[in-house]
Amino acid sequence: MKPETRLQALSEFLKTQRSKIHPHMVGLPVGGRRRTPGLRREEVAQLAGVSTTWYTWLEQGRDIKVSISVLDAICNALQLNTDERKYLYALALEEGSKPNITIEKETKISSSLEKILQELQYCPTIISDRHCHIVGWNQAARHVFLDFDKIPPEKRNLINLLFSRKEFRSLAVNWEHFVKGFLAIFRTYYGQYMADQWYSTFVQQMEQEYPEFQELWNQSEVSSAPEVIIEFRHAKAGKMLFNLTSLQVQGENDLRCSVYTPVDQTGTEAKLKRLIENNS
Repeated sequence: MKPETRLQALSEFLKTQRSKIHPHMVGLPVGGRRRTPGLRREEVAQLAGVSTTWYTWLEQGRDIKVSISVLDAICNALQLNTDERKYLYALALEEGSKPNITIEKETKISSSLEKILQELQYCPTIISDRHCHIVGWNQAARHVFLDFDKIPPEKRNLINLLFSRKEFRSLAVNWEHFVKGFLAIFRTYYGQYMADQWYSTFVQQMEQEYPEFQELWNQSEVSSAPEVIIEFRHAKAGKMLFNLTSLQVQGENDLRCSVYTPVDQTGTEAKLKRLIENNS
């Protein structure tokens, strides 16, 4: 990642996090009318014990020296969680925690992962790499989402598909919420692999092709493993509720397994079974 790109990402992240903290959440008076939601820069500086000028430079993305102790204070002021802290440290200290290992054009998943996919018969499951390219899926995922076999390997990027394919847009009842969960994971990778120019290039392309991407990208959280309930309105099966669990697969390929488990007592599993039986 180029220095200017890293600093711009740092600037946008700090602004977004500052906008989420209201004065009453940190014991500050609300005061008069505020032009923008959240804390003012001088309030963040006050809470972190740094000068307003220094914090302003940091938020503007200037190339200044920072220390871990000061970053800790800023993290506390902005009430960042563990994943958000790691992301801030990586951007501010330019310490991508993982080496820039080139991803092969077509990653082959192991036979053990293939077995896991088959065993999760009624849990739609997708395996993706650190670029969010889909490298594995099971029959349930094909029936609920789309037939990934019909998509060329180079086009199987999950983030791109969420925006480009109408199947995903019409499937999720709250499409923006659905997308933000995956953008939170993608942003975690973005901070971990700063040396990989692919990320900034991909983000720029997405911003150019899909106007709503930039807004959702700027709003996205940072989470290595979000667990959320997703409601789908499937064209053939109707209403379906799933718990999304994202699991990191240990190994040099840095794969992720996203498992959609039918919510109990909602009839989702029965609907999924009928969907698979009627379309097999």
